[in-house]
Amino acid sequence: MEFLKYHALGNDYLVSTSEHPDFSENELTSELVRKICHRNFGLGSDGILVGVKDVSRNCFTLKIYNPDGSTAEKSGNGLRIFARSLWDRKLVNQSKFKIVTSGGIVSAQVDSSGQSVTVEMGSVSFQSNIIPGTGKGREVLNETLEINGEKLTFCSANIGNPHCVVLQRKISADETRRLGPLIETHPSFPNRTNVQFLEVLNRNTIRIEIWERGAGYTLASGSSSCAAASVAHRLGLCDTEIAVLMPGGQIDITISNNYNIIMKGSVTKIGKMTLDLECLDFEIPA
Repeated sequence: MEFLKYHALGNDYLVSTSEHPDFSENELTSELVRKICHRNFGLGSDGILVGVKDVSRNCFTLKIYNPDGSTAEKSGNGLRIFARSLWDRKLVNQSKFKIVTSGGIVSAQVDSSGQSVTVEMGSVSFQSNIIPGTGKGREVLNETLEINGEKLTFCSANIGNPHCVVLQRKISADETRRLGPLIETHPSFPNRTNVQFLEVLNRNTIRIEIWERGAGYTLASGSSSCAAASVAHRLGLCDTEIAVLMPGGQIDITISNNYNIIMKGSVTKIGKMTLDLECLDFEIPA
């Protein structure tokens, strides 16, 4: 198996180079994904991207695998990386092109250097039935979540995948690792959730720490940036142009009418990797 490897601000993905349209279903089982993504026993990554050209619709379809073997509806960094991989393989030019995910259709554009990608991510919803969240239908804003006796103020958002944005805390990597997995799997979120810890620095700048559903502590996340920026704007704390600072770097978010989001950020090529099938025979210790 051959893969291209990229990172988007330290969030790294393997991109399958297979042209077989059923590759994701026939070959990439959950167990296989976990082995390939393992940092010690495999190639190592925050996920695998499998995309094919849909000639009938003149677009590309993308399936996103988390390192735990589950799938994600949408990934901002994954989309930027996949778009860059298409550009590198000369499958697209600098014009906008569409990518279909299970979390919706997006438009992407790669700049002339290939190192910056802009994605029209679609619209954000704060509605509980779309996120999804438990309870009556409502916008999930400034609510309270109890974790092991601690009360957290949070908002929820969906941009094709679910997010929980935690407010009013001193954010840190340690706090994110401690609380992130507990929030991800909280009963309030039937499909689990991505988690962001938000600090508003000024009207145009926020800082977040991220716990990603199915991946864990993450240096950067595109969809998390979209969700956190949208929450900050919805609460009246930020304007429509927001720089999102993360441990891995910065993503720029623009919020337009109806909370349609444009995301712009860097992508860096790491190289090409070939998986030796011998590693798949090794059982990873529990």
